[in-house]
Amino acid sequence: MEDMKKRKLDEVENGLISPASGERLRSLLEPLAKPQLVDLLVKLGSTYSPVAGEIMSLASADPVHRKLFVRGLAWNTTSETLCAAFIGHGEIEEGAVITDKATGKSRGYGFITYKNMDSAQDALKASSKLIDGRLTVCNLACEGLSSASTAPDQAQRKLYIGGLSPEITTEMLLSFFSRHGEIDEGSVAYDKDTNKSRGFGFVTYKTVDSAKKALDDPERTLGGRNITVKFADTKNKTTPSQFSSTPVPMIPPNASGYQQPGKAQAPLGYSYPQHMPSYPPVSTYTNPPAAAAPLPAMTPGQYPQGPQPSQVSYAPPPMKDTFGMPHSMPVGMSGYPYYSYMGKP
Repeated sequence: MEDMKKRKLDEVENGLISPASGERLRSLLEPLAKPQLVDLLVKLGSTYSPVAGEIMSLASADPVHRKLFVRGLAWNTTSETLCAAFIGHGEIEEGAVITDKATGKSRGYGFITYKNMDSAQDALKASSKLIDGRLTVCNLACEGLSSASTAPDQAQRKLYIGGLSPEITTEMLLSFFSRHGEIDEGSVAYDKDTNKSRGFGFVTYKTVDSAKKALDDPERTLGGRNITVKFADTKNKTTPSQFSSTPVPMIPPNASGYQQPGKAQAPLGYSYPQHMPSYPPVSTYTNPPAAAAPLPAMTPGQYPQGPQPSQVSYAPPPMKDTFGMPHSMPVGMSGYPYYSYMGKP
């Protein structure tokens, strides 16, 4: 089958068979899926060098596939040193470090644009590079920071290293922590103005297991100082592996109440019977009062009559005490109380 296809292509090139029109080829290629088209172009490019050259020219036409974003640069890194670090992968069309307009110092990142797309792809295979004492990381500029710094497990791979000696360099830091696994990026934090160490740094591993080994390592002495190793992201509480898998037994509450000294307690989960008041006998209940009798019917113009005087009951008059003072004190002249001696008026 392959020999037949190759023979047909040779016949087309030699003019033995008239090539199909562009419209016909387009109508044949449009229904094909992307993987089928890629496989077809790979076969043609591997067999015929003009096809391979056309593919490379078309892929390199758009600079978005050739431009790299480089982050983690030192404050003293220049465009010349940046290009010198990437020239080994291919011819560079443009390279520049983004600097601060006021101070003229590096802002910590830059861009590299290759002339060919395959050079950019080759540089991405070795994305980490040590430039001016800093471990830098590169990726396609069209991806920005989304490819690495916002990875789902970024918080579990990036560690904060504190308590560093001023003599500790980035090379020494990376050499010390590389024993736990491959490092994606890392550097000692330097002051922007003085370019001196600030006493801490960061290390980002490529795997979560390597970061966990670094956290569990009891040897934390670097440059004669005890260093601090913890997660760089303070919001990252713990990884799932740090939780204990042993179930914690739950003790049911003691239904018998608080334990009182000197008194026997019931077994766990048993409560003493509570004394509930018994319901009163049925005979003690009284029937509700009967509804009042309806008023007698009245003829039009007749008003209801109130109770007769003989039927109205009045409260009895107050009784006088037979002994002692009367209920009301007698009053004498000028409103003073009147006193009388016993036996004398």
